Amino acid sequence: MAQIRNQPAQATPTLKVKGLNIDYFSPKEYVIGGTTLTGAQYLDKEVIIKISKLIPGERVILPGEVTSNAIKNLWAQGLFDDVQLFVTKINLDTVYFDIEVVERPRLSSFEFIGISKSQKTDIGEKLADKAGKTIINDNLYNTTRSIINKYLLDKGYFYTTIDFKSKPDPNQENSVVLQVIIDKGKRVKVHEIKFAGNKDFRSAKLRKYLKKTKQQAFYKVFGSGKFNKEKYEEDKLKLIAKMQEKGYRDATILKDSIYKYNNKSVGIKLDIYEGPKYYFGDITWIGNAKYTTEYLEKVFGIEKGEIFSEEKLEKKLRGSANGDDVSSVYLNDGYLTFNIDPVQTKIHKDTVDLEMRIYEGPQYTNNKISVQGNTITNDRVVLREIRTKPGEKFSKAALVRTVREIGALGNFDESKTNPVPKPNADGTVDIVYHVEEKPSDQIELSGGFGGGRVIGTLGLTFNNFSLRNIFNGEAYKPLPKGDGQKLSLRGQTNGKYYQSYSFSFSEPWFGGKKPVSFGLSAFTSLQSNGLKEGETQFQKIRLNGVSVSLGRKLKWPDNWFSLVHSVNLNQYILNNYPGYLFSTGTSYNLNLTQEIARDSRDGSQIFPTGGSYIKFTIQATPPYSLLNDINYKTASDKQRYKFTEYHKWKFEAQFFETVVGKLVFKGQAQFGFLG
Repeated sequence: MAQIRNQPAQATPTLKVKGLNIDYFSPKEYVIGGTTLTGAQYLDKEVIIKISKLIPGERVILPGEVTSNAIKNLWAQGLFDDVQLFVTKINLDTVYFDIEVVERPRLSSFEFIGISKSQKTDIGEKLADKAGKTIINDNLYNTTRSIINKYLLDKGYFYTTIDFKSKPDPNQENSVVLQVIIDKGKRVKVHEIKFAGNKDFRSAKLRKYLKKTKQQAFYKVFGSGKFNKEKYEEDKLKLIAKMQEKGYRDATILKDSIYKYNNKSVGIKLDIYEGPKYYFGDITWIGNAKYTTEYLEKVFGIEKGEIFSEEKLEKKLRGSANGDDVSSVYLNDGYLTFNIDPVQTKIHKDTVDLEMRIYEGPQYTNNKISVQGNTITNDRVVLREIRTKPGEKFSKAALVRTVREIGALGNFDESKTNPVPKPNADGTVDIVYHVEEKPSDQIELSGGFGGGRVIGTLGLTFNNFSLRNIFNGEAYKPLPKGDGQKLSLRGQTNGKYYQSYSFSFSEPWFGGKKPVSFGLSAFTSLQSNGLKEGETQFQKIRLNGVSVSLGRKLKWPDNWFSLVHSVNLNQYILNNYPGYLFSTGTSYNLNLTQEIARDSRDGSQIFPTGGSYIKFTIQATPPYSLLNDINYKTASDKQRYKFTEYHKWKFEAQFFETVVGKLVFKGQAQFGFLG
């Protein structure tokens, strides 16, 4: 629309400026003398004028398409609610324009309605770049709808409807809050999964390979069959991997489709290409000088004629969790830069020939060993657990064992312990163990009610204590820490009826030079009927105990073994207390305990993923009956049990084996004998 500002309407289609007429039937060429923009507060005026193409100095014909095209160009940007174009002045052959616009409001923020708090957070992050910058227009609506639909589709919501409302933002001028009203409906389930193109694999077998995408069935107690797009994409990759593991190395999904079965469920169809089934052919080795081909073939363990599987091939070359692969043989012998490349040299019919190309590289020796990230624990506490000693050959097994030992300290996040070997040009390797401290101290404060009484408990456990800094005031943060010692204090009472107090201290490296552990613990407890001592009905039992232990790590039969010796003394003082062999008197239990254990559990001790734990314990008291003149047949219970005499044997074993993923099989056996 072209108009002359402040001019009355005419009967003929003309525009007048200062008494001059623009005849619509006689177009004339003008030079644009200037263009102004009014109504724009937040947009770049020069950019808007360039978009209109009414640029000063350009020649235009009026009347002509230039005015209508200018308005069309500005409308196409989606930035305005109204656009008008005025001719404000004509001076000879020079024309002046004014563009008057009404800007659309800007988006200040989103307000999501109809979804959970976590979903609001996730979607908000995906749309974070829109707030504060974007004009409210159809493009914003379409983008927002697309992002939300895709997010909910991945979560299994196929039939989502989205509406928009806007309200002024009282905190920002010319800005609105966009309300996104979402009806996500119910998550759809998978009613059926169909396959096409499969010949050797039954459809039922292929469905089992889709571990997280299950079709509905009345007998499925676990797993509702709800569809999740993300998990479905993962399952497709696993499906092909399983087929390739069975020898079908060319297997692929040609196409797949998800279709609406009804309002509550969907169906899935996958077109599969199986290809031929392949087998291992001739396997040759080149580049190996350290180990013979016969030895490497024995470690490799795959023979000609076996079903071809790249997963099995990779596992035997460098991916075995047990360290019995070819790469581990070299890496455990110092060959840090060892590499092996299995090249498929020939594929004839259903057979794949392989050539194992080996680069052994130099044999490396450990040089500088350091720790980074231990902000609380002293370096020496970590370094004494390290199995990669300077001067020894580099060993992957020692590296893995070190990570386990650092995790066993309990002061570091096991998942973030990261050893980084750095080879040097002189054939040595520096190793940096990156660790991250984690909270390990514990405070127990609890209360309970039972038997008509309230009982309270207070316990303090410090797992990284430092006894040597006990008198160093600057080390209290809030207690001296960093030496890997453990101090535990615990008290429990309900007043005069029951009291129990215990103390324990352990030092894993007693003396600081050898892995000899020292432990000291003591306890006392008192239980009575609440009456005063001396009263006729007064009943009381007091238990006192102290224990001292020494242990050490063994190198034979292997370095997974440990041996612990402990001496324990317990005292039982009874005063008119029923329920025991005698009601008044004192009894002592002095025993020596010997414990030998082998602990090769993988992962954390809370959730082992492999290995074993075996322990054999013998506990015995002195043979009092051979050292005194008491006739135990005629002696009273008080005399007979003043010094407890017994021997106790105990054996326990646990075995762990990863079945698949995080599923771990545990076998356990226990045996005990008391004499």
